[in-house]
Formats: sequence, structure tokens, C-alpha cells
Amino acid sequence: MGSKTKTGVVVIGRNEGDRLIRSLESIGKGVQGIVYVDSGSTDGSCEAARDRGVEVINLDMAIPFTAARARNAGFERLREIHPGIEYVQFIDGDCEVVNGWIEAAAEVLDTHPDIVAVCGWRQERYPERSVYNRICDVEWHIGEIGEIHAFGGDVMIRASALAAVGAYNPSVIAAEDDELAVRLRQKGGKILRIDQTSTLHDADMHHLAQWWNRAKRCGYAYSQVSSLHGTSPDRKFVKEVRRTWLWGFFMPLGAMILAPFTYGLSLILFLRYPLTALRTIYSTHRRGFTWAESIPWGLSCSVSVFPEALGAVKFQLNRLRNRQHEIIEYKGPQASV
Repeated sequence: MGSKTKTGVVVIGRNEGDRLIRSLESIGKGVQGIVYVDSGSTDGSCEAARDRGVEVINLDMAIPFTAARARNAGFERLREIHPGIEYVQFIDGDCEVVNGWIEAAAEVLDTHPDIVAVCGWRQERYPERSVYNRICDVEWHIGEIGEIHAFGGDVMIRASALAAVGAYNPSVIAAEDDELAVRLRQKGGKILRIDQTSTLHDADMHHLAQWWNRAKRCGYAYSQVSSLHGTSPDRKFVKEVRRTWLWGFFMPLGAMILAPFTYGLSLILFLRYPLTALRTIYSTHRRGFTWAESIPWGLSCSVSVFPEALGAVKFQLNRLRNRQHEIIEYKGPQASV
């Protein structure tokens, strides 16, 4: 049995239109099965998937959606119809699989039994279309080759290892992959990134509000995952949460409150943000990125603490009120909410 035939694919999406069609067609032949999990599309996505012979699951949207919940539904159905599945490739519906990726990733799992998950590099399909797409493209390439601690949404996971940890945590609204990676490694599994592009992604981000909501969701995710694994040996996202509260909330608030009493000297603290941007721009450029990539990335890293702080506040308020966690959208009509 070839490596690819041991592999099933789970695709999740909502109203991805042509992006979903490209995603499904990019998988190619030879995989053991494909399951598409839809979360309330109104653009004919389910019909397009069925027309291509893909198993379709419609999530019950009366229950708050999370990508983790969708991936679990796809994984469960994949194992029902193909109980001998060994590896599962997860893909978002706005991504296309690069030719040769599934074979390469499955080969790694074939030859390294201690590896439970393998990922590569995600790449933006249209980085030139907006500065926000370009920021995403840099983000996808900030990382190391070899054994790593976490992966993103485009990952191949050993099915037995995923089942052993109870799959994804459906209550986590973002960074669900980071949360899962913690539990996989706690069970002794290793995660590997190989130097190969795995998917082409279409962020389709063209407005500041989209970038803002995406960063806000990130702050929420830092807080939620840290609340689950902040005391583990990983201390997952503890540093990120502290940075968000300090520089996104307490420092700017304190500097403004103290300004009348310090004759404005406390406002000097705001120099931290342009200095952080300059340092990040320079270090990113030294890693081989162009100035056109490094400058927006550095600026984004510098000021993202403000929307991240709003996400952290939202998480704490929801926890105090015992409210269910709900995804923060940055695409589509819900993105402005």
C-alpha cells in the first residue's frame, strides 16, 4: 500500500466558493477518502463538493461553530467510512494542496514512528493583492525546520495519535492546533516541519477591520489556550498573554493617566511601539524577507497588541459571565461584528 493510500483528507469551510473547488481539486487521486465539513454555506459549496464525489457533513449551526469542532466531525466520519485510515491531512477550504505534499508528509510518518504530526510551509496565493495578505505570507514563514512545538491548520496527523488524545478541543475558538499540539507532545509524540511548501492559502484580506479582528481573535486564543495549558511544562502562551496585557492595556492606560502628573513625560513610553517595529523590520529583513514584506510585518507586530488586548478582555469577561466561547470572524459579513 502506497503512503498516499493510507491517508484521508478533511476539508472545512464556509462560503469559500471557487476557493473550495480549487482546494478539493488540488488533493488529487489516490487518497483513501475525502470529507468536507460545511458550516452553513449558502453559495453551493456542499453541492460543489458532492459533484466531485466528496463526502459532505453539514454542521448543526445551532451549536456555536469552531474549526476544532468541524475538524473533529470530519475525522470521525472519515474513520467511519474508512476504518483503516492511518494518516489524516487537515486542510482549510481556502487552501490548495501543493502537488507532492501528501506523499512527502505520509512518507515522513511511514519512516518515523515517533513523529505524530508533520507540516510544511503555507504560502499566500496572492500576497501582492493587499498589504494584509503580505503580512499573512510572512507569518506563515516565521518558524524553524525540524522538530517543533506546534503546527497550523494544514497538517498531517497520525490517526491513532489523534484519537488517543481525544482529537481537537471543540471549545477552543482559535489556536486549536497549538492546543492539540500540547496534548500530542504530552503523550510523547513529536512534531516535525519539513522544508517543503504544503498549501497555497487565500487570506482574502483587504481591509483594516479584517486585520484588527484577526488580531483580536489571536488575543482571545492566547488567553483561552493559556488558561488550559499555562501551568503545564510548556506554559503555553503565558509570555504572549503577559505581553498583551502589559503593552496593549496597562502600559498605554497608565501612561495616559500619569501624563498630567508627569508633565507628559510618561508618554515617552509610547516610543516603545515604533522602536519595536523598527527592530522587527530589521530582524525580519536579515532573515531574507524583502523590505516590502518586512515593513508591514514589523508594523503589524508592533501595534497588534491593542486588538489582542481587546481579545484578552473579551475572554476574561466571557469566563466571568460563564458564557460560551464563540469564534471571532475576520472574513465575510460577520467580520465587522
